Amino acid sequence: MTDLYALSEAALADALVALGQPRFRARQIRAWLYARGASSFAEMTDLPVPLRAALQEQFSLGGLAVAEEQQSRDGTVKRLYRLHDGQLIESVLMRYDDGRRTACISSQAGCAMGCVFCATGQMGFARQLTSTEIFEQAALFSRELQAVGERLSNVVFMGMGEPFANFDAVVEAIARLRGELGIGARHITVSTVGLVPKILAFAELGLQVKLAISLHAATDAERSALLPVNQRFPLTELMAACRTYADKTGRRVSFEWALIAGRNDDPATAERLAALLTGLPCHVNLIPLNPTARYGGAPTALPDAAAFVDVLTRHGIPATVRVRRGIDIDAGCGQLKSKVEARQRPPAAPAP
Repeated sequence: MTDLYALSEAALADALVALGQPRFRARQIRAWLYARGASSFAEMTDLPVPLRAALQEQFSLGGLAVAEEQQSRDGTVKRLYRLHDGQLIESVLMRYDDGRRTACISSQAGCAMGCVFCATGQMGFARQLTSTEIFEQAALFSRELQAVGERLSNVVFMGMGEPFANFDAVVEAIARLRGELGIGARHITVSTVGLVPKILAFAELGLQVKLAISLHAATDAERSALLPVNQRFPLTELMAACRTYADKTGRRVSFEWALIAGRNDDPATAERLAALLTGLPCHVNLIPLNPTARYGGAPTALPDAAAFVDVLTRHGIPATVRVRRGIDIDAGCGQLKSKVEARQRPPAAPAP
């Protein structure tokens, strides 16, 4: 069965011609799919009934199957999808009081970057997602929001995987988010651990998409201990690439900093971070750590986080402590998949 989300308008028109239908039906179907958020062929009431029946037999509205879902008290929805080959990926929908509806989507099944505090990094890499598998995560949330009179306003590539390690598929998905879901480039954020050549390539595209860097440390020794990729692309190279991105796009760069109690949350570390970022148009998002089973760190207490912000502010570096969403569920990247896989794993044999 062919997934409609995987077809361009031209490819869908060709498929419809093969069914004896005029090509303009493709525009009608895609309007139902993207502009109206149809979740079934039965809703496409301006199509002939025999065509709706044929579509039902030969096409699906999405290729992602929900394996598990959690809902937080704050309205956050965490969803685990099963792909056609059994791989599991996560997506999150976050609702904010100011009306924003933000989808956090995955770009890979697993991740090869090995960041020590990340549940996805701890599980390793399985495969790249196709551009359709990436796009569908946002499209399905968009469809569900439309059904209740709301709209998807923002998309962040901060789910499972390193987006720039799947560069072409991510760029294609961004084009579809803009063209088919109507999400402006300035409302799309791509987060990377710092693949310098891809940051520079992304800058050349001139997309006006927000770039976010997972930083978490202000010296090479400390960062390499948390993010092994820093051994390939140390801070001098990474910061030069960020300055190039800001110069070429005219956009400030966001830096993500997981606040880990007693490790990277003291005023001296904040001073080193300020020195690293001085002169670069940027913003620092401070996120108290989401603990994982295989990393012993704990989240920074809010008074210490506020003191960290004060140091950066004194140096003219804008910084905010991000409100953590879905704390009462497995909202951290990879956490729901890890829990489900652990639950499905056969129990260990008793010791002899």
